[in-house]
Amino acid sequence: MARASQDSQDIMSLSQEEMISWMLERGLPGYRGTQLFEALWRRRVQDYHEISSWPKQLRESMASSLPLPRLEAATVHRGRDGTIKVLARLHDGQHIETVVLPHDYGYSVCVSTQVGCNMGCAFCASGLLKRTRNLTAGEILDQVRLANDLIPDENGAISRVDLMGIGEPLDNYDNVVQFIKVAHHPLGFHLGYRHFTVSTSGLVPAIYRLAQEEIPITLAVSLHAPTDELRRQLMPIDKAYPIDPLIEACKHYFEKTGRRVSFEYALLAGVNDSDENARQLTDLLSGYSCHVNLIPWNPVPEHPFQPSSKKRVEAFQRIVQEHGVSCTIRKEMGQDIEAACGQLRRREEELLSP
Repeated sequence: MARASQDSQDIMSLSQEEMISWMLERGLPGYRGTQLFEALWRRRVQDYHEISSWPKQLRESMASSLPLPRLEAATVHRGRDGTIKVLARLHDGQHIETVVLPHDYGYSVCVSTQVGCNMGCAFCASGLLKRTRNLTAGEILDQVRLANDLIPDENGAISRVDLMGIGEPLDNYDNVVQFIKVAHHPLGFHLGYRHFTVSTSGLVPAIYRLAQEEIPITLAVSLHAPTDELRRQLMPIDKAYPIDPLIEACKHYFEKTGRRVSFEYALLAGVNDSDENARQLTDLLSGYSCHVNLIPWNPVPEHPFQPSSKKRVEAFQRIVQEHGVSCTIRKEMGQDIEAACGQLRRREEELLSP
């Protein structure tokens, strides 16, 4: 993907090849770009002075002319289950939230892609503050760097990335794709493409575009209702991209990438969790290689909904499975520190929390 390598103010967003070009344009050896790329992501240096392979004059020149806008951890909350939620301060004073999750296989990180969100989903905390701006690829990458720095296991490292934090990833398309490609690079975080999950509320044109990228990542589509009538009450995006065109786009994505799509479905008591809703969902998805991820809804004080009971969630799952659709219930983590699905928000007031 072509990006403006001459943009000296966003050097952290550049690919290895773009960093090489950036150096050459300034009369420096191209290999200095490779050294910088590896230092930023594989070695996770905090500033240029830690790049020991550079001469002192180059380190000082870069530090004075182009400081690295590294994320700062404004607050760090650690949950009883090992979940870590970070309120990270950006270079312009804005804040985002990032979550590190421990698993049997290692650690994953849930990253944000925008400051605020414009999707307006009726049950999600992230949209309570409207989008201020997109994050750069470098700012998304730096969340992975910060997550690695916070892992308590000195031998541990992030092995999965979920783009499910604050913001709509496909509304920040170019920066998100650049992030994935850089994080995948052997001198970056060297993460396999299959270890990325990109969530979307259903931006149909962007799904078709993503299918052409030849990066076999997992697509997670926020569905949350089996009919347009109900979905429009929960997700305003349905007015622009109704369910039928959305499902067709998802089928196309599967055909192009070979990666089955995961449909996210947050269960709200008395709203979208009836037996009839479960049957409507299976009618929609039967005969299509996909997966349904049921999410026990995590309460958000500003929203009026109630979570479905455990019994209702299990009954819903049983109906979906009985109709031949793959379906699991998401294990919820980080609820005690408001780090669970749908609870992330941009809250500067946390800076003042004890």
